[in-house]
Amino acid sequence: MSIEDLSDDTKVIKTTTRPDPETGAINPPIQLSSTFAQPDLDHFGKYDYTRSGNPTRDVLEESIAALEHGTRGFAFSTGMAAISTAFLTLHQGDHVIVTSDVYGGTFRLVTQLLPNYGIDYTFVDCDDPAALKAAFKPNTKVVYIETPSNPTLKVTDIRQVVQIAHQHDALVFADNTFMTPIFQKPLDLGVDLVLHSGTKFLAGHSDILAGLIVTKTKELGDAIYFIQNAMGATLGISDCWLLLRGIKTLSVRVKAEAANALAISKWLQAQPIVEGVNYPGLDNFAGHDVQFSQATSGGAVLSFDVGTEDNVRKLVKELKIPVFSVSLGAVETILSYPPKMSHAELTPEERHACGISDGLLRLSVGVEDVEDLEADFQQAFEKIGVSQLQR
Repeated sequence: MSIEDLSDDTKVIKTTTRPDPETGAINPPIQLSSTFAQPDLDHFGKYDYTRSGNPTRDVLEESIAALEHGTRGFAFSTGMAAISTAFLTLHQGDHVIVTSDVYGGTFRLVTQLLPNYGIDYTFVDCDDPAALKAAFKPNTKVVYIETPSNPTLKVTDIRQVVQIAHQHDALVFADNTFMTPIFQKPLDLGVDLVLHSGTKFLAGHSDILAGLIVTKTKELGDAIYFIQNAMGATLGISDCWLLLRGIKTLSVRVKAEAANALAISKWLQAQPIVEGVNYPGLDNFAGHDVQFSQATSGGAVLSFDVGTEDNVRKLVKELKIPVFSVSLGAVETILSYPPKMSHAELTPEERHACGISDGLLRLSVGVEDVEDLEADFQQAFEKIGVSQLQR
C-alpha cells in the first residue's frame, strides 16, 4: 500500500512519522546544522547548505506535497514569504488578476510592491465569470484566488476559474489556508499552485510562523525552488519540526473545530444583535452549494456583523473565552476585528466594497466546549443590550 492509497486521517500520521533507521526514533530528528560534510572534491551529497536543503525540512515539504496531491512542497519562514515567492514567478511586464476578496497582507504586496517590479494587477470578483474574462490582458500570467475568502467567507468556484484561466494560458494560484488539505484539494480541481499560511491550522497552536507552497508540475516546482534558494526565506529547522508535530493532529483538530463553527454560526443567526453571519456551512449561505461541490466542510472560520464599531468594542470587552487577537486556526477560539487587523491596509471605502463593514468580526473557532462558547457570547450580548437601553 502506497502513501497515495491512504486516507488523509492516516496520511497526516504516516507522512510526518519517519522512524530513524539508526536509532528507531519515530520522529524525524531535528538536523540543526547549517552545513554538511562532503565525501571528497568530486562527489557531493544531497545536502550541502541548509538554505538549499535540510533533512528535517524535507520531511515537512514531502508531507504537505502528499496531503495536497502535488509534485513538490516548499516551506517558508512566513505565509507572506510563501505568497511573495509565488508572485516572484512573474516577470517585468506581466499582469496578474487577483480576487477582490483577498487577505490584507496580499493586497499590500500586490498594490505596493509588485508595481516596483513592473508587474501590473487587476482586482476582480473571480466568481463572476463575465468580470473575470473581461479582466484578462494579453500579458496576464496568473489568476490568484482565496476560497473561502478572508473575512467574508465568499466562495469562489475553483473549477470555473481554472477553466477560464487556462483558456487564456494563465496559471491559477490558490490560497488554501482556511480549508487545509483535509477539507479541500485545489490541485485536484485544476489549480497549478497552492499556498498555506502554515502558521494557522496546519501548525494549530499559535506558536510558530510558517508558509507553504505545493506545485502541481515539476516545471513550476523547479521555478519555486530556484526562488526559495535564491531569496533564502526558508523555514527554520526547529519550526519545521513543530509544524510536523502540528500536522499529526490536523485532521482531528479541524474536524472538531468545523463542527463547533457550524453550531455557533447557527446559534449566532438566532441572536437579535447579529445582523448577518458568513459561513459556507450554512444552508442559506450564498456560496453553500459551490462550497460543497469542491470541499467537504464549511471550515472553522466564520464572520458575523454586530452593526457598529461601538458594539464591537463592548463585545470584545465582555467576552471571557475567545482570545481577541490577530491570526486564526488555533486550538483556542480567536476573535478578530478585520477593519483594524487583517484588512487595516484598506481604506474604509475599499473595505466596505468588499463587504467588510464596521461591525464585522471574524471568529476562528477552536476546540473548546461549544456550549461554553455560546454561553459566553450570550452573556456578552445581554450586557450590550442592557447598555443600549440605558443610553
